[in-house]
Amino acid sequence: AVEVAAAKLCGLSLLATLQAELGGDLDRVARVHKLVGFVACSEARASRVWEEAQEREAEAAAALKARRALDETDVVIYDRLISPEILELARREALMIDVGKEGFGPSTAQETINDLLVEHAQAGAQVVRLKSGDATIFGRLDEEIDAVDAHGIGWHIVPGITSASAAVATIGQSLTKRGRNASVRFLTGHDMKGFADHDWAALARPGEVAAIYMGKKSARFIQGRLLMHGADRSTPVTLVENASRADQRIVDTTLDRLPTDLNAANLTGPALTFYGLAPRAAARATTELFQEEMA
Repeated sequence: AVEVAAAKLCGLSLLATLQAELGGDLDRVARVHKLVGFVACSEARASRVWEEAQEREAEAAAALKARRALDETDVVIYDRLISPEILELARREALMIDVGKEGFGPSTAQETINDLLVEHAQAGAQVVRLKSGDATIFGRLDEEIDAVDAHGIGWHIVPGITSASAAVATIGQSLTKRGRNASVRFLTGHDMKGFADHDWAALARPGEVAAIYMGKKSARFIQGRLLMHGADRSTPVTLVENASRADQRIVDTTLDRLPTDLNAANLTGPALTFYGLAPRAAARATTELFQEEMA
């Protein structure tokens, strides 16, 4: 069967659960637990405040399910953004196939990925299709499911945490807020035809919030469209590179300065762009502590 799995194991502290699940193997517990980021902490290292989510048990189950899938798989077909720490969790005997894609750069054709899924599953292999973040958001999940469905191959999805959720936590904000925005848009900066077009007039209204995936190269295009439709030049814009990882970086700017500051930052990793959100003052200290824990 084909496992369509997401691999960004971000969430709450699951140390006790993982230790029990892994039978006391402290080395593997440490590797998995290092990937699980805290939600918030106080400024003082000795006193931490942990935000408890109602979905904690579900998140723990999803993380362990993803780990089990990697531990039992015969073939791992993985994306460019998967970290080495995640790949280390795969069974040592597993065949590792890199099918990375890069916007406007070298990429593995989607048809090739579909064929690999079918080929190895039909040969009797347990296959994990490993994606970073949440496979259901801009992950071409439907195309891959359709491919295996067409050959009568079983599959299921292990949910991940989308980079928007991981990144917004690092800047100390929420995607929605009473009195500010009752909705949030998840947008792609480019699609199969080039730079993606959206409802710019609606997005340009005060108080709107959007999480823009794959938006670095389209930053000037996005800025131009928003300004053309009356957006305030001082609207906050935040970019989070390598969200939830040890090498994470935050660029705090405005719509007016977006292309200039983005160019000066020279971001080389994947970045999530928040339109309408700025980092809280305490967020940078929290991020530094997070990076220390991940190091």
